[in-house]
Amino acid sequence: QLQASGGGLVQAGGSLKLSCTASGHTLSTYSVGWFRQRAGKGREFVAAIDETDALTTYGNFVRGRFTIFRDNANNMVWLQMNSLNPEDTAVYYCTVAPEWRLVKVSSRQRYWGQGTLVTVSS
Repeated sequence: QLQASGGGLVQAGGSLKLSCTASGHTLSTYSVGWFRQRAGKGREFVAAIDETDALTTYGNFVRGRFTIFRDNANNMVWLQMNSLNPEDTAVYYCTVAPEWRLVKVSSRQRYWGQGTLVTVSS
């Protein structure tokens, strides 16, 4: 079971750090991703990190503002989000992908965590 947390209300230009934790799974053995869903929109790929930490990839809209990284000692994956803007307002989900080549495909994720709401005010 995955759980995303760390969301909240932040002003435009601010930062948030989201965490993904897992029970019953060792995240270091999986490619882990983040997706988001804005109101009235479909799920959108945000970021992913492979099981070796050698590869990361981001959605085009990220433009260097977000960083995904692991904390294997605590079985966590983090998403540091900087320079947030109102368009980043969404529910953010962490996921486990069956393999790296599928990390951006929302329909192919193996597990989804409960999301965490990020609200960015203007």
